[in-house]
Amino acid sequence: MGRVITIAQQKGGSGKTTLAVNLAVGFAQAGKSVALMDTDPQGSAGRWFMTRLDELDEPGLEFATASAWGVPYECRKLADSHDIVIIDTPPKADSDLRPALRASDLVLVPVATSHLDLWAVEVVLNLARSENVPAMMVMTRARSGTRLGLDVAEQAAGLDAEITAAAMANRVIYAETLGKGRTALEAPKGPAHDEMRALVSEVASRLDAL
Repeated sequence: MGRVITIAQQKGGSGKTTLAVNLAVGFAQAGKSVALMDTDPQGSAGRWFMTRLDELDEPGLEFATASAWGVPYECRKLADSHDIVIIDTPPKADSDLRPALRASDLVLVPVATSHLDLWAVEVVLNLARSENVPAMMVMTRARSGTRLGLDVAEQAAGLDAEITAAAMANRVIYAETLGKGRTALEAPKGPAHDEMRALVSEVASRLDAL
């Protein structure tokens, strides 16, 4: 059985889809068979994948959609034939999120550099704990060296949850590549490559430790 990762955050605009697709391609480049599932009615991950199909002969990963309550069934099918399944969820934390959490081995919670994102984290963390699923926060749109960045990082450290050492900085390349059905790892080599490879490695190690 493959491992299932759910990307969840109550607040929109935190970088959920950006994190999901970059991780998916990162794991694929690391030699894993990967499936990406979109459960968000907005369908951002689905639009990214369809754009990818138009741009590339071979997308390098499988794609599926599911309603909230169809997630466990779809996950079982995908996990039977893939090493990694990544679920992109809607920006909310309620009963509709629970099926994805129950199907998961690990929950990643993106936190953009804002107090609003940080305040929204606790609900997701509490849901993950209630389902007995480990969770890690991932700092996205990070602004290193700024007072706001340092303040949010300090407050995040005060929450009862792991924070990945690797972070995604506030870089234009993530948005540029997303609109083309690509990821930062498929752009010319730059700082984002190092960020994503470090994050993929860290998440893989956390999964291995479970």
